[in-house]
Formats: sequence, structure tokens, C-alpha cells
Amino acid sequence: MDILFTTERLAVRKFNPADYNDLADIIADPDVTYFEPYPTFTREACIQEAINYSESEEFFAVVLGNKVIGKIYFSRKGAGTYEIGYTFAAAYQGKGYASESIKGFMNYAFSELQVRRIIAEIDTRNVKSVNLAERVGMRREALHRELFPRKDDKTVFSDFYIYALLKSEFEDKE
Repeated sequence: MDILFTTERLAVRKFNPADYNDLADIIADPDVTYFEPYPTFTREACIQEAINYSESEEFFAVVLGNKVIGKIYFSRKGAGTYEIGYTFAAAYQGKGYASESIKGFMNYAFSELQVRRIIAEIDTRNVKSVNLAERVGMRREALHRELFPRKDDKTVFSDFYIYALLKSEFEDKE
């Protein structure tokens, strides 16, 4: 099943095409995808997107029991730096699943993949994501003013925080 690692309650693995219905609970929900850089998907479009994710080296499924409850984006940016992103189905937010899986992913990335640095670009209005980044030990490095246009109004540009965590900082917290 291509499981990368497990935590106390979760497994993180590659997506497979059969995940489309669970994926729809995440990326077809306009409240969940509000701060995402992509438009909200239709449930039908999630069939193809699950196939795309299953073929990607950048998207991973967060699984509780047999249900995909979230997705993690992890992309190489060069010089040992990777960007992390995360999106969870509304019904599974506020229960510690995101921080549990992100901490697990960081441990996996630093120990197994020999990643040097993990960053996250977060819209300053996305308080839940900012709190999560801080909860998992990331520190705010920068504020990028008017970095990306908002998807609901392309004439308005949002500010973004850059959060980061070095492998050495992660090891110090262990």
C-alpha cells in the first residue's frame, strides 16, 4: 500500500486512484480549500485528481483507519529544502490529526530522506495553518507582502508568512 510511516493514530502513504471519494471530502469543499492556490474541485473532477496524486511524488494521503482524511504536499525546492503544505477534511480538523501527521512527516523527511530544511508559505489570514506551523515547531522567517493574488479577487494580493524548520532544530526538539 506504499505506507511511508505510521503515527499513533494515522498512516501516511501514497495516494491511489480509489481514494477519489475521500479526496473529494477535502478538495471539493470550498471552506477547506479557501486558502489553497487551486480552485475548489467538483466531486467528479476528484476522480482524475486522485489518479494525478497517485502518480505524483509530491502528494501524500493521511489515513485514519481506512479513510483518507487529509493530504500533505511535499515538494523539493533545491539545496536540501522542501516545501510542505497540508489540507484536511473539515470533519477531521481540530482533533490533532494535522499536527500528528505533519510531525511524523517531518521526522520521516529529516531521518529517511535526509532533508536539510522544510518551509511553508502560509497566507497571513490563515490563522489555523499559522497555528499549526508553530505547534509543530516551525519558526516564522519572513513576511512577503502582496505575494500572490487571491483566487476570489485577482486584483487583491495576499501577504504570506514563510515558516521554516532546520533538521538541526528538529533534532534539538526531539
